Amino acid sequence: MIDVHAHFADEGYDFPAEWDKIKGMGVEKVIFAADTCEHAAWHRDFCEGHDGAFFTVGIHPEFAASFLPAPKKEGDVPRLPEAFKALAMHKKCVAVGEIGLDYHYPDTDKGAQRILFEIQLLAAAEFSLPIQIHSRDACADTLAVLREHRDLIQNGFLMHCYSYGAENLPDFLELGAYFSFGGVVCFKNARRAVEAAALCPADRILSETDSPYLSPFRGEKNSPANIPMIVRKLAEIKGMSFQELTERIDENAARLFPKLS
Repeated sequence: MIDVHAHFADEGYDFPAEWDKIKGMGVEKVIFAADTCEHAAWHRDFCEGHDGAFFTVGIHPEFAASFLPAPKKEGDVPRLPEAFKALAMHKKCVAVGEIGLDYHYPDTDKGAQRILFEIQLLAAAEFSLPIQIHSRDACADTLAVLREHRDLIQNGFLMHCYSYGAENLPDFLELGAYFSFGGVVCFKNARRAVEAAALCPADRILSETDSPYLSPFRGEKNSPANIPMIVRKLAEIKGMSFQELTERIDENAARLFPKLS
């Protein structure tokens, strides 16, 4: 089993007990997603000492306005820090992410988010890495950016914690998307997530926790150790056996993230 999207950096987990618990539940691999270069570096250091641990490098859209410096002159293109490039080249860095658009808050700088999204898509293409995309309340603009930059997403991309429902899934699928589902599918009122998971092709579905967020146990801190519960629920939704779906998810993850092997 695999968790393709979790966060450990600065989240207060108890080590080594938490990692032992995760492994004890049969979760063989975890991809730790970054929201800053600093967190990616934390994950890099953790991954270097733990078998089955991998990481991504990326700057979350919520940091776009503060991250992008004011251009010194008209036409200047913002550049990613050298630390980003060094992290991307690490043997255990399997993707660029999480990157994308988040329009949830009214004071969002949409222009800065789009610029940051696009320069990170360029970086993913430069380093031949797939992408983990965060998209909240920004479906149309996310699709527009991906359609405009089809040439930059040829290494594949994941719609992490997919939340737009079954009606938009074909639009992302046409662009080559994979989709990960987490603890939300275990909620009794999660109709949209369940419908999307049911529609998602078996060769494009992945499992995640987004730990420490979105635990299947409301009010509790999430952990990659909850992956078996999430996969069982997804198998029920898909009308598949737990073993069959586990194998398909492992195959899908290996295809999307070649550096896992």
